[in-house]
Amino acid sequence: MRSKSAYLCAAVLALAAAGCGVTDKLRPYRIDVRQGNYVTQEMVSQLKKGMSRDQVRYALGTPMLNDVFHADRWDYVYRFTAGHAEAEQRILTVRFEQDRLVRVEGDVTAASADAGGAEAAPRRVQEIDLGVPPASEEQQ
Repeated sequence: MRSKSAYLCAAVLALAAAGCGVTDKLRPYRIDVRQGNYVTQEMVSQLKKGMSRDQVRYALGTPMLNDVFHADRWDYVYRFTAGHAEAEQRILTVRFEQDRLVRVEGDVTAASADAGGAEAAPRRVQEIDLGVPPASEEQQ
């Protein structure tokens, strides 16, 4: 009889602890997960209007997404999840015309991946001005 009451008491205590939010502190550890192309502001600043696809690939790396239906568009996607925090995602889109760079768009002013996502200002997609003269053939 005594063992039944001990099991019942233990079950009641476990349910009470689960309802009090104690389990929030007992969650397992989760590692930081980084996926995709990490593109820095310095890497983007190397881009110049008129660069070839090979030059852009050298500056930014191979794109994460290469759409078959939009061959003149490369997407560099980066996703960072810090443990139990919400995921932070950055997207950079590079557009070509006649195999030459014409436009860059994306989250280039986003906070660094190591910074907390909660304090970062809301990001918006913006176009980067590539106002420098086109890259000459000699620079290839």
